[in-house]
Amino acid sequence: MNIGGSVKRTIVALTAALAALAITPAAQATRPISLVVLGDSYASGTGAGAYQDGTAGNCWRSNNSYGEQVAARLRAANRLSSFTNVSCSGAATADLARPFKERPAQLDALRRDTNLVLLTIGTNDIDYAAYGGTCVQADCTGAPTEAILAKLPQMGRNVSALLTEIRKRSPYARVVLVGYGRQVSTSDNPPGATLDPICGEGILTTAERREGNVVADRLDATLRSAAAHRGVVFASPFDYPERFNGHALCEAGAPFLRGFDALAPGQEGPEAVFHPNQQGQAALATLVRV
Repeated sequence: MNIGGSVKRTIVALTAALAALAITPAAQATRPISLVVLGDSYASGTGAGAYQDGTAGNCWRSNNSYGEQVAARLRAANRLSSFTNVSCSGAATADLARPFKERPAQLDALRRDTNLVLLTIGTNDIDYAAYGGTCVQADCTGAPTEAILAKLPQMGRNVSALLTEIRKRSPYARVVLVGYGRQVSTSDNPPGATLDPICGEGILTTAERREGNVVADRLDATLRSAAAHRGVVFASPFDYPERFNGHALCEAGAPFLRGFDALAPGQEGPEAVFHPNQQGQAALATLVRV
């Protein structure tokens, strides 16, 4: 009996079968997409208006969020087979695995056949919003900056563990981790520009802007590293300066973020400060290539 020949024929047959089942690049570009959006306020679209029923004041889930815009793009191309958006303002990495704000765990939205996951997460692990509040109301240079930088390694481990869990639940999914980018300018106000009141004299000093951007840079680097170690796509505003430079708060271009305008009567309030507006969410949506 020629066992070696039999094994060889079996391998050849299996190889041919797998080749027949292979998905070509053209097929990948047109395959139906089952999309799930997870994450925090940047993912939910806090600050971008047009909030979905029952989410204003809690999850702040906006129809203008980058995830909703990507879904609309896929829908228009007849490529969207299913879409679930469970992102929620205030969520930290641990909150995705448990009920949060009287809603089911976000990770429960994942299915084995989910093939695209969009996610922004991490800042609530390091109390980034509280740090921003300190910059506005007091002085965040020195010890506050050092304290938040010290939290980044653990945040990176948390995000890595979350990405592992996502992969376990949806093993065939393309996971895109979308970054936060820069919230404020790196220098003094540009002369003659019309700026949000948050850029007013003595509110965000040059030193605070400089140190705040060190935090933003390190946050981006930590998320980039977590994505690389887990084999997921990292979509960062820092990689597209031609699209985002000049549009942070206190820069000359039209701002992509909310400032003190979010504190006006009838607006979202402090939760939306330093968050992308509708234009900012639209810019984030362009980072997701499907």
